[in-house]
Amino acid sequence: MKITGRNIKRRLYGLRQLPSNIKRARYFRGHGVHSPFVYDVVRQVFMCSHLFADGRTDLYYDLLGRGVSPRRAVQLQNLMTHCGYESFDMDNDDVSAPRCDMMVATVAVAPERLKSMAARAAAMQSTLCIMSPAADRSRDEACREIVAAHGCTSIDNRGYLLIFNNYLPKQKFRL
Repeated sequence: MKITGRNIKRRLYGLRQLPSNIKRARYFRGHGVHSPFVYDVVRQVFMCSHLFADGRTDLYYDLLGRGVSPRRAVQLQNLMTHCGYESFDMDNDDVSAPRCDMMVATVAVAPERLKSMAARAAAMQSTLCIMSPAADRSRDEACREIVAAHGCTSIDNRGYLLIFNNYLPKQKFRL
């Protein structure tokens, strides 16, 4: 006997009209993330609201001094600790600068300079963090081009875009 009426697919069809942040609500706690590394980052870094107890706070205070919110500063300091990074660099795309494990591009960096920072991060095998990737149209387009050309894992959680240059396969996560 055939059941008539609207099936579940037709009932959920209207969800396409909802804003993208509501559509991705199911990924809030890492559900749907099929990479163990990214799942650990989501659970242990993005969802942690306090600094890890290892005593490092250098990146945290540098970010606060540049106007980044305390929540984002805690997350990035915890990411640095979680990944075992020792050094970082802020808003610098100079190729002759010393090697660092993590590069951070704040909103003060022009979208035109983001590509050179991504190239420097790839050459040094370091992680690039772009703060407010969708702040304006030109910055959003520059970030989309960087992610499309990138050969490794990238995570966009709307507050910042993380571009890893390590052993991970090419994957894009928008949380």
